[in-house]
Amino acid sequence: MSPEPDAPRPASPDELAFERIVYTKEPPRATIRLNRPEVLNAFDFRMLREIARACEDASWDDEIRVVVVTGTGRAFCVGADLKAWSADLVGRPGEYWKWFGAFKDMHDRLRELGKPTLARIQGIAVGGGNELQLACDLAVMVDDAFIRHVGPEHGSVPAGGATQWLPITVGDRRAREILFLCEQISAQQAAAWGLVNYAVTVGELDAKVDELVEKLAAKLPQTVRYTKQQLNWWRDLAWHETVGHARDWLALSMLGDEAKDAIRAFLERSG
Repeated sequence: MSPEPDAPRPASPDELAFERIVYTKEPPRATIRLNRPEVLNAFDFRMLREIARACEDASWDDEIRVVVVTGTGRAFCVGADLKAWSADLVGRPGEYWKWFGAFKDMHDRLRELGKPTLARIQGIAVGGGNELQLACDLAVMVDDAFIRHVGPEHGSVPAGGATQWLPITVGDRRAREILFLCEQISAQQAAAWGLVNYAVTVGELDAKVDELVEKLAAKLPQTVRYTKQQLNWWRDLAWHETVGHARDWLALSMLGDEAKDAIRAFLERSG
């Protein structure tokens, strides 16, 4: 990535030289595409930092009115890279605390960039991948994908957006069903519950995204920015009241047998 900027001026994607994401700008749209298909677009530290920097750049670019977030390959995002966690974070709470700081900063940059954000969910969204799409304003999902949370099975409390925002988005009882049962939610069910806005076929996905981008870009930018700020009030309240505590508790949980055993068992199952 390029050195720190001297002023809040946008850069070209080539200057930013991202490695874990593909960042493109075709005004009025910027697109952030997660690009680790070999691990189903799982987050590592650098990817989190790159997403945050791309959001910052898009927020500074007056030609950009809408930011689209999507993934490469068959997954939108599956959350944290548990193989990297096992090697780098399990048993090392201080290192986890640092990692979660980058995760939190990514979410804050995305939620606070002052422009509408649209999740283009072209594949499965698991754990932190669902939290990523929840952080966006609108979401379009292909009808052959699914959403699932797995934290209670893999030794991680889903407190990076799910415990905060699912009750607001789908209601308390459905949020508990999603997080406790860890079952797959089809795109059709997600749309019916309001977890995403639209479930469409693969062939319809880009046309629907283009339609929404066009409609969003036609709105008045300052008015939209403040409308978004007001709409974020409940999300921000839930997030800021809990995420610092979650960061510390989750860091300490890396010392416990439950997290160690669950992550090891997952890695053994996945080969």
